[in-house]
Amino acid sequence: CEDCGKSLIGECKLHGPLIRAKDRVIPSRARLTLPHYLTLRVLELRAGNQQILGVFAKKVIQKRTQFGPYVGQLSTKLTRYDESRLVLQVLKDGGKYFLDTPNEDCGNWMMFVRLARNQEEQTLVAYQHCGEVYFTTVKPIEPHTELKVWYAADYAKFMEASAVFIKEESDVCPLSPVAKEPVDPWICSSCRSTFATFALLESHQCIHKDRV
Repeated sequence: CEDCGKSLIGECKLHGPLIRAKDRVIPSRARLTLPHYLTLRVLELRAGNQQILGVFAKKVIQKRTQFGPYVGQLSTKLTRYDESRLVLQVLKDGGKYFLDTPNEDCGNWMMFVRLARNQEEQTLVAYQHCGEVYFTTVKPIEPHTELKVWYAADYAKFMEASAVFIKEESDVCPLSPVAKEPVDPWICSSCRSTFATFALLESHQCIHKDRV
């Protein structure tokens, strides 16, 4: 204690505790990379003060606007998995690696973009180019609209995932004739799984109790 000149374990009983000055909170790397016309919004607050974030447009974003590349650590396995975000992989030196973002200082703002659950809410398409992953808008995005992404057709095959087709945006993501099939889902009669196209249903490996 500088007032009584004593070295103490803990606070001074005569003069009390020190006044603690906290450092200024610095935004994470991912938040600092957010373009000025985008904003983060808290959509949900879960246990442990965990925030579920979404990326929203502050102004009109034109169709065919490219974002990226996605920043992450190359890893053979994911250390952080979020069911609301896309799992991304790339080919590097002949190997297939995950783009892992264990925390906000290991990635850029693209790690906050949530996946699209259907073709109506999809605004971005993810694809691989020269060992990097980029997001490109597939339609004009209006202000206050959330950016949501899904795999491009070829990248969906690489990721062994189904494709979300946007019929009116075929010039952005060239599709085979299966894109002209009805929007209504195709349903497996055995396991009741749903598929966007008949081709996906036809290639479905159905394992249903006593029969394959």
